[in-house]
Amino acid sequence: MIRIQRAGERYPGGDPAAGIETRHALSFGPHYDPDNLRFGALLACNEERLAPGAGFDEHPHSHTEIVTWVVEGELTHHDTAGHTTVVRPGDLQRLSSAGGVRHVERNDGAGPLVFVQMWLAPLSPGGEPSYEVVRGIGDGYELPAADARLRVHRPAAGEGVAVPPADFAYVHVVRGAVRLGDEDLGAGDAARITGGGGRTLVATTGAEILIWEMRDRRGALG
Repeated sequence: MIRIQRAGERYPGGDPAAGIETRHALSFGPHYDPDNLRFGALLACNEERLAPGAGFDEHPHSHTEIVTWVVEGELTHHDTAGHTTVVRPGDLQRLSSAGGVRHVERNDGAGPLVFVQMWLAPLSPGGEPSYEVVRGIGDGYELPAADARLRVHRPAAGEGVAVPPADFAYVHVVRGAVRLGDEDLGAGDAARITGGGGRTLVATTGAEILIWEMRDRRGALG
């Protein structure tokens, strides 16, 4: 089964007057939708646009795996576990909030900042927070804490990308355009696929695509 969500169908959020524009793919904050609470382990997939000088002041997280993919600009991260980092395009940031951590994320650069932030439910709550930045993730990024894997593809026009045969596959188009069956997907569009084996994304322009592979934990529990 495939469910397409267009960029314009995302829930608006953030604080535009403060230079923060957010588009939520899943039920979030005041946009409560009981039919759109999560997909597999994925709890949130937020497109964030921060003007120079804008940012999120210190705030808490717990029991969540937070993965951030920077598209444009520079993201400055601080957290109460002692990490201060600048994350740039092509970098992946992971914050395991575990039993609890507070962090700040800002655009301290001179130009606009665009990033995609994805929250996943861990297999087990609690524990100690952990953090890393990966400068170039290669074929994929394993997230064992959520039993998930992120793949990043940059196909040229006409090139195909196989949808992994996972219980849940979440496709997010970062830039460019791709075709999935009879559907054309552009920047900001997403596809939620169950039983995805045998499907192929075909780039109609040069593109950048994020694909999450996730397992159905209900089956794993028997």
